[in-house]
Amino acid sequence: MQAVQYTDHGGREVVTYGDAPDPTVGRNEALVDVKAGALNHLDVWTRRGLPGIDLELPHVPGSDAAGVVREVGADVTRVEPGDRVAVSAGVSCGACEFCRRGEPTLCVDYRVLGEHTTGVHSELAAVPADALVSVPDGVDWETAAAAPLVFQTAWRMLVTRGEIRPADSVLVLGASGGVGHAAVQIADHVGCEVFATAGTDEKRATAERLGADRAIDYTDSEFDRRIRELTDRRGVDVVVDHVGEETWRQSLRSLAKGGRLLTCGATSGPNPETNVNRIFGNQLTVVGSTMATYGETEAALERVWDGTFTVETRATLPMSETARGHELLESREGFGKVVLVPDSEYDE
Repeated sequence: MQAVQYTDHGGREVVTYGDAPDPTVGRNEALVDVKAGALNHLDVWTRRGLPGIDLELPHVPGSDAAGVVREVGADVTRVEPGDRVAVSAGVSCGACEFCRRGEPTLCVDYRVLGEHTTGVHSELAAVPADALVSVPDGVDWETAAAAPLVFQTAWRMLVTRGEIRPADSVLVLGASGGVGHAAVQIADHVGCEVFATAGTDEKRATAERLGADRAIDYTDSEFDRRIRELTDRRGVDVVVDHVGEETWRQSLRSLAKGGRLLTCGATSGPNPETNVNRIFGNQLTVVGSTMATYGETEAALERVWDGTFTVETRATLPMSETARGHELLESREGFGKVVLVPDSEYDE
């Protein structure tokens, strides 16, 4: 088969596309004929090398994909050959205390496909059957591939962990990204007043089309000051910050007293300066979140499949141009997800 691979960590030049061994299907796995995949910032960090994660090289990356089940292992009953499926990339042990109490994302052995193990950006992928969700007929492969990771992550962060309510005001940073554009739609769906940041007129217009009440140009002024102006100096109830170092202090300053800062990532770096006095003085809550349970993933994706939520894509590329996809993410070029299609399936 053909697969995206890299033999070393580094810049975009390490990404290749070529021959790789066909995967062996384990007893609890399904072999998926991949019709499309999608990039996340996680793929950029994995390519560069994540501290504490020692990947076996060459590595096939990728956490998002969708396709048709070709074969199943001996113990698999959830899916069968011919099923249309998408990958929900989190895999837990199923036996630790957290798994037993229904919190698999806290599993002591939690793994993400493409980050900790072999990924799915290849013509064929052997995937744990428990990490597959059904894709209805009529949902195109690009949507099915691009939706799972970002919508499940945003859903858990906002609905479960953040407990957003219709009366809340919510600021979403980086609305043009995958998680950002999902978070805007989820907050709007719940009934919140939604503010969003984006760097161009086109991106801000798209954020407003997706549900933002006001879109702020973060390149023109400090967004926290703009939020204070728009809320009569009150601030917002919730800030969604998956940017990290560049925005953390402004995010805290954007919050009203008793507000919640929700984070699921740190694309600009993981070690921001924190004003602890502001946190305890204003009784703020910082809430971390990652991935989602199976039920949360289904709840989010049902609303993608029925058209309630829209998956925006900035580009659809053949997998042989994955390095270009990384460039789009790193340069913040475009709005939404980058979709990758195996070259054998790609049709310009």
